[in-house]
Amino acid sequence: MSDQALILRSIRGAAKRRERADASKRQATEDLRGFCQQAQKAGIPVTQIASEAGLSRQGVYDLLAERPSK
Repeated sequence: MSDQALILRSIRGAAKRRERADASKRQATEDLRGFCQQAQKAGIPVTQIASEAGLSRQGVYDLLAERPSK
């Protein structure tokens, strides 16, 4: 395999890994949003939710305000 072909193959592989990582991050964000919504409905303070999620309070509010992607 030529150097160019190997480089192009590597680029395609990295692009596929990146695509999978992006999809995984989107799913994790959706999951986190759902759990934060459940926690809020259960009466857990936003400060505690933020602490558990590793977010600021504003980060939790921003996450809850986002519309889930379909």
